[in-house]
Order: sequence, then structure tokens, then C-alpha cells
Amino acid sequence: MYTDAPAPPDTARAVSRTLAAAMDRGVLSFPLTPFRPDLSLDLDAFRDHLRGRLASGPGAVFVACGTGEYSALTEDEYAALVAAAVEEADGALPVVAGAGHGWAQAARYTAAAARAGADAVLLMPPYLVEGPEHGLVEYVRSTAASSPLPVIVYQRAQLRLTPSGVAELARVPQVIGLKDGHGDLDALQRIRLAAPPEWLFFNGVATAEMQARAYRAIGVPAYSSAVHAFAPEIAAAFFRAFQDGDEERVDALLRGFYLPLVELRDLGAGYAVSLVKAGARLRGQAVGPVRPPLADPAPDHMDRLEALLDTGLSLVGAA
Repeated sequence: MYTDAPAPPDTARAVSRTLAAAMDRGVLSFPLTPFRPDLSLDLDAFRDHLRGRLASGPGAVFVACGTGEYSALTEDEYAALVAAAVEEADGALPVVAGAGHGWAQAARYTAAAARAGADAVLLMPPYLVEGPEHGLVEYVRSTAASSPLPVIVYQRAQLRLTPSGVAELARVPQVIGLKDGHGDLDALQRIRLAAPPEWLFFNGVATAEMQARAYRAIGVPAYSSAVHAFAPEIAAAFFRAFQDGDEERVDALLRGFYLPLVELRDLGAGYAVSLVKAGARLRGQAVGPVRPPLADPAPDHMDRLEALLDTGLSLVGAA
């Protein structure tokens, strides 16, 4: 079991400041993991895919997370992806790697991410098992204690924190923030106020742009963007309009693209990932299929997605 020393507090604070500045500059990009038809990893295609995302100026890259099919990756594949992302980013923006499933796997993968040069880890909920909040807090604490990288907690599924739980984690110097995937804004406001002022918070619900305004109203303007993985032109245009307070353009993009995308996403299990990958293929990206248990979208849903992409690109003048 890898139990390297935890990230020094000074390092964690420095990474937190870097990420905070990055969140103001651009969307948080979650690139896809390309596979060949035989489901083997296509690392060259990943580099091509990532270069396309980097060209649109995201604030940070989150590699091998949910959109990147972390749960389907071997440890060697994961390490290769993170190393490639670090090399392609070349210090121009932070690279955060996903980790999770349980303490043992999270510790191993976090160590692999550190060796590959990642700046931080996004710690996802434990797989399958549920536990009381003090058990979930201990899951985060024990992972952070063995992590050479700062840790951002991904609050979703069974990982749901209260203000007292956040207060416990605030005593762990390596924990630097929280990505929220629940969308319970009252609860999020309570835990945000219980957290240290320097903690990072960002909106991580599916198709986060739909709730960006509501999150900003409680002091959480940063968000992750799955759309950036297949239509960076649309994601970047939305981000600029959102940052500039161009409410008319935000409304136009929500009404014409994001809302229909959410309605389509809700038609299939796993579409939060497989529909995104299908969109990338429609844009000419060689990202390949998803790995089971995910499945590619139905043909009629692909037709709807293609039409929706045409609409969205027309809205931002990129058709």
C-alpha cells in the first residue's frame, strides 16, 4: 500500500490559490478518454482530443474523472492519461486527476497521479457502499493523509456532507475544496459558510450551465462543463456571457441549446457520459465508444444530438 507523506500545507495552499485564479479565467474542462473499437486505450487520440480542448482556453483540466470514465480504467491506463495531460498542459494551467472507489484504490491512484505530475486530486465517492457521515469524513481524511497531492472532495451520490462534517474536514490541511453534484443550494450554502474562506467550491451538477446562475447567487460562480468536451465553442461562449453579465445571450444559449440537451440527456441511463462522447464523435473527434456498462446512445437520439449541435454552433457563430 502506497502511503507517501501527505501534501505539505504550504503546497496545498499554493495549489488552492492557483486553482482559484484558474476558475475565474475559464471553464473547468473534463476531457473524454478515447478507446479504440476493441475498447483498448487510444492515448494518441486522447492527446489530440485534449489539445482541442486546451485551444479554447479552459481554466483547468480534470482528467480521468467521471466524464473520462475513471471507473473503467486500469491503473496503468490512468497513469498514462494523467502523464499525457500534464505533458500537453505544459504548466499553462492546472491538471487535476480523478480518484476514488474506496480508500485503497484512491490511495493507489492518487499516488500514481502524483508520480505523473498532477497538481491535485478530485476525490470521488466510494463505490457501492454507504456509510454514516463520520465514515465518509474518515474516507476523505484517510485518503488525504496518504496523498502527496491536495484533495478536492466530490460531493455526489452517497457522499453528502453537513456543516459539522465540513468543519471536521477543514482541519485537514490537504483538503482544499469541494465540487458539488447534488444541487441542494440551501445545504451547499450552509456548508460553504462552515468551511474556511479559502476553500474552493464549484458547481458540478450534470450540465452545470443550467444551474450556473443559481450557484453564483450563493457565492459559487465556478462550474465544470461536460459540453466543453464536445463543443468547446459553445461552452466558451456561455462562459464569456456568464462572466460578462450578458443575460440575453445566456438565456439564448440556455433556451436554444442547454435545455434541449438536458432533456435529451435524461432519456437514457449513462447519457451524462455516453451522449457527450457521441457528441465528440459527431464533431470528428476519434474518441471511440464508451466502455461497459455504459452504452452508446440510440440512433434516433444521435439524430437529435446532431441537430442540436448544429443549433448550438449557429447560436455562437461557429457553424
